[in-house]
Amino acid sequence: MTFADLGLSDDLLKAISDQGYDEPTPIQAKAIPHVLGGADVMGIAQTGTGKTAGFTLPMIDRLSNGRAKARMPRSLIICPTRELATQVAENFKLYGKYKKLTMALLIGGVAFGDQDRLIDRGVDVLIATPGRLLDHVERGKLVLLGVQILVVDEADRMLDMGFIPDVERICALVPAAGRQMLFFSATMAPEIKRLADKFLRDPVKVEVARQATTADTVAQHLVQVPPRQKRKALRHLLDQEEVNTSIIFCNRKRDVADMFSALSRNG
Repeated sequence: MTFADLGLSDDLLKAISDQGYDEPTPIQAKAIPHVLGGADVMGIAQTGTGKTAGFTLPMIDRLSNGRAKARMPRSLIICPTRELATQVAENFKLYGKYKKLTMALLIGGVAFGDQDRLIDRGVDVLIATPGRLLDHVERGKLVLLGVQILVVDEADRMLDMGFIPDVERICALVPAAGRQMLFFSATMAPEIKRLADKFLRDPVKVEVARQATTADTVAQHLVQVPPRQKRKALRHLLDQEEVNTSIIFCNRKRDVADMFSALSRNG
């Protein structure tokens, strides 16, 4: 199967080809036709499966006709972190370059004034983190009554970060009539299912991997050691496994600095 088989426009196919892609990933092949058709979609897919393009590509085509009004975006994508929101925005820039869609990114760390000016001009695509979006709504700078497509991306991470009440509030601010809603998550926790059942209408479920499964190329191991023996165990592991490259995660900046110093001292 190729992207041309999915019903996407010629301009969009050209933009996809410019990025060197010919064949859709499984989640893209399953989701794109349903999104193009206007159905609500519940997508279950791990990070790294190409699900972002699974909703950005058909959204670009669906939004090609029409014009946004000031402070009333035509579509809204909610992401749990500014990094994920930025990645989604990059997808729209890459694949929407032959379309005349306007876009705004609402994330923390950026001045409100700059974001207000974009919203005031009217945007076809609004990408935001929950907190910053609600800040604009509460300040009267943003109205969600014109949203035709609402996407909740990485819903399980929203749950982990405590954003579900904000997401539920945002969903309620978008008119139900004529709205298409897309939920994407790596897992289907009970709270995510409750939210989906409340707001999605007869959704199509697309799933490309068992929930919370590990990729076939990954081997997982748990090493249980006393807290004070962790660094010694890590050094032993790095030596025994002859590791050439690795990523070590710590839960605090201080731990990262201490780990760096300890590993450096031991060569």
